[in-house]
Amino acid sequence: MIQSKAKSEAIEKRSLNIDIRAYTMILALLGIWVIFTVLTHGDFLSSRNLSMLARQMSITAILATGMVLVIVAGHIDLSVGSVAGFTGAVAAILQVIYHWNTVPTIIITLLVGFIIGTWQGFWIAYRKVPAFIVTLSSMLVFRGGILLITKGVTISPLHQDFGIIGQGYIPPSLSIALGVIASVAYIIIDINNRKSRIKYGLSVPSLSIEISKIIGVIALIALFTGVMISYEGIPVPVLIVLVLVLVLTFVANNTTFGRYVYAIGGNKEAAIYSGINVVKTNMTIFLIMGILSAIAGIVLTSRLNAATTSAGNLFELDAIASAIIGGASTLGGEGTVPGAILGALIMASIDNGMSLMNIDYSILTIVKGLVLVIAVWVDISTKKRG
Repeated sequence: MIQSKAKSEAIEKRSLNIDIRAYTMILALLGIWVIFTVLTHGDFLSSRNLSMLARQMSITAILATGMVLVIVAGHIDLSVGSVAGFTGAVAAILQVIYHWNTVPTIIITLLVGFIIGTWQGFWIAYRKVPAFIVTLSSMLVFRGGILLITKGVTISPLHQDFGIIGQGYIPPSLSIALGVIASVAYIIIDINNRKSRIKYGLSVPSLSIEISKIIGVIALIALFTGVMISYEGIPVPVLIVLVLVLVLTFVANNTTFGRYVYAIGGNKEAAIYSGINVVKTNMTIFLIMGILSAIAGIVLTSRLNAATTSAGNLFELDAIASAIIGGASTLGGEGTVPGAILGALIMASIDNGMSLMNIDYSILTIVKGLVLVIAVWVDISTKKRG
């Protein structure tokens, strides 16, 4: 009974104000797009640029899908950029120096990410070292590791089929089919979420509102698919992001593990008393983050067709900012995977728009830093008012 109550409270807590936050972020995104469309004389909304924008945000989005779980549980991960760069370097070395084929290269790279996640999870979950310290240490270790295994030089070129991961496109006909699949998947997830809320005695929107939301999302999926196929099709990295979003959204909303993550972030002591295995849950969170960092590293190396010594630098900033902008609370207990993707799109839009305007990179970095501070301030202010 106590455990079920804790689960219900966790679900209810993360549902509060989530629609308002989502609508606010959508309006902010639309505002950013309008501004850059005007300032770039329409170039920002061209199908080519939107395709580039989608590809550009993919790596940040991959990291943000895991980062939101980390933040929801009350932790932070400062190592994701360095781990992505390191695992990408491992993939490049296997291909260029040892001439491995693409499939075994991917498997070993993911295994490296799994091992790194295990290492970090061990110190955080079992040795109770704060995640901030463990991941800060890993950031330094793997940044140095990149320099060590690459000997300070760029490793390239990679196999052509490996390049498809970061540079390829899904053909238009298949892109349409994927759009249909995504729409059906969203409907199923939404229905399951509604059933879950009813099961735990939580309030649900009226059926008419629920149907309107589903229609709106399907319309957005159709619009996105149409824009992508008007260029060359859905970029492969975007497909990877969509798959991860569907999987992790389901995990967060419809599994015991997902409910435990929110319960731990909302009130760790209450979670422990209700019988939740906090150690195991925290370990799993960082295992997932390690694998996602490896996936991001694979996509990054594939897109660049090389492993560079600066690969992944400051990616942790974009991932953390995306999660927080998308509604993840720095105090834990709140946040969603789709929200993190929306945050990643906002960050990528700022990056892309300012690049189109030929604004100096130093100014871009300053703006992104200010956006992060403002997002955290808004989150804390909202908490205080609540």
